[in-house]
Amino acid sequence: MGALDGLMQGFQVAFSWEGILFVLIGVVTGTLIGMMPGLGPISAIAIMIPVTYGMNPSSALVMMAGVYYGAVFGGSTSSILLNAPGISGTVATSFDGYPMAQRGEAGKALAVAAISSFIGGTVSVVLLMLFAPALASVAISFGPPEYFALMFLGLTAISSLSDGSTVKALISATLGFMAATIGIDAQTGTNRFTFGNPNLMEGIDFLVIALGLFALAEVCFLILNRKDKSLSKQSDIGNLKLSRDDFKEMKGPMTRQSFLGFLLGVLPGAGATIASFIGYITEKRITKKPEEFGKGSIKGLSAPETANNAATSGAFVPLLSLGIPGSGTTAVMLGAFLVMGIQPGPLLVQDRPDVFWGIIASMYIGNVFLLILNLPLIPYIAKILKISRPLLISLVIIFSLIGVYSISFSTFDLYLLLAFGLLGYLMRLFSFPAAPFILAFILGGMMEQALRQALTASGGSLLVLVEDPISVGLLAVSFLSFIVPFIRKKREDNKQNQDAA
Repeated sequence: MGALDGLMQGFQVAFSWEGILFVLIGVVTGTLIGMMPGLGPISAIAIMIPVTYGMNPSSALVMMAGVYYGAVFGGSTSSILLNAPGISGTVATSFDGYPMAQRGEAGKALAVAAISSFIGGTVSVVLLMLFAPALASVAISFGPPEYFALMFLGLTAISSLSDGSTVKALISATLGFMAATIGIDAQTGTNRFTFGNPNLMEGIDFLVIALGLFALAEVCFLILNRKDKSLSKQSDIGNLKLSRDDFKEMKGPMTRQSFLGFLLGVLPGAGATIASFIGYITEKRITKKPEEFGKGSIKGLSAPETANNAATSGAFVPLLSLGIPGSGTTAVMLGAFLVMGIQPGPLLVQDRPDVFWGIIASMYIGNVFLLILNLPLIPYIAKILKISRPLLISLVIIFSLIGVYSISFSTFDLYLLLAFGLLGYLMRLFSFPAAPFILAFILGGMMEQALRQALTASGGSLLVLVEDPISVGLLAVSFLSFIVPFIRKKREDNKQNQDAA
C-alpha cells in the first residue's frame, strides 16, 4: 500500500464521526492540560488507558495522540502570560513570550505562538507521512557516541543564552550540571549528593526547577518590585492582529524549525524540550539582531513554538515504525498500544493500516482544530492579565504548588520548589541567566549517560567518540558553534576600535 492510499484510508478513520469526536476531545483535553503547570500529557494519557478499555483502538489512540500534541500546543499559554511553563517543552517559549506580555503585547504573543505551532505541527505531519520508514533507520543508527555529540552540541550554545556575561552563563550552567547529578547513579547504584536524605534518591524533577526558577522567581520579583513602572503594562492585552512585517519575521523561523524540530523529534530521547531549546538557540545564532532575543522578539517566540510542535510529530516515527518510544509520553503511548493488543513496529503499516494512517491523518485535523479553537479564544485567554495583581500572584503560587505536588505527592518537593524560587530570584537580582541552568540540567544527565555507555562499550577508550562520521560531524559543528561567537565578538571590537581611532 502506497503512502497516498494509506493516507486515504487514514482519513476515512479520522473523518468518521467517531474520529472527529475523539480528535476534538483529545486536543481540547490536551490544550487545557498544557495550560496547567504540572499535569502534562503523560499523566493524562496514563489516566485515559483504563478509560478507553473496550473502545475501538483507532479512535482511542487518535484521542491519546490529540492529548499529546494538544498539550504542547496549549502549554505556551501559561509560559507567555504567567512565566509558568505548563510543560517542559514550552520553557523556551517564556524567554520572549513573557517579555512581550509584560510590554502589553500578550494578544500578539499568543497569536504568534498559535500560528507557529500550527505550521510546525502541520509541516511535520507531512514529513511524518512521507519519510517515517526512512527516518526510522536513521533514528536507530544513533548510538551513545552520537547522542553524546548531539548533547554536547546543545551545551556549546550556552553562551547564546547569556544576558551579556558569558562567565555568569557558565556559572549558571555549572549549577544546572550539579543539580542533574543528584540522585542514584543509574550504573553503579550509589547515592550521589543526596546527603543522606531519601527524598533526593530519585533526583530532582524538572518541573520543580522550571517552576521555581521562572514562576516563583517572577512572583518574588513582582512582590518586591511593586514600584516598577514596566509592570503596569502587563495588564494590557494589546492588538491581536499580526502585521505583514510580523509574518515576515515569523516566516524564516517557522520554515527552518519545522524541519529541524521534526528531525530532533525523530531521535529517541530528544523530544520537544530539546527541540525547543535548539530551535531558539539556532535562530539567535543566525539572526542579524541577537540582542533582541530575550526582550520580546517575535523570532525568539516563533522558533521554539514551531520546533516543539514539530518534534511531537517526529516522536511518532520511532514509535510507529520501530516500536521504540522517543520520550516519556510516547513510552506511555506504547503501553496503550500494547494494552489494546497492537504491536507498533515495522509490520504495523501492513497489519493495522487503520491505526498507523489513522493517527497520522488525525493530526491534520487536530492541528486545524487547535488553530480554530485557540485563535478566537485569545482575547478571553489574555484576560488572565486583567486579574488584580495580588490575586494573579496567588493563583501562580497555587498552580505551581499543586503542579509540583501532583507529580510525587511529596511535601519535600514543595520545599525544593521554594528553594529554587529563591535561587531564581537571586539569579535574576544579580543578572545570572536561568536558561543555561535549565539547559544544562536537561542535557547533563543524558550526556553523562551516553558518555558512560560509550566508554563501557569501548573498554574506556575515548576514541569511540570519533570513530563514527555522525559523531565526528556533530563534534566539529560543536567546535565551530563554540568559537564562532568569540571570533565575531573580536571582529566587532576591532571594528569599534578602528572607528574610534
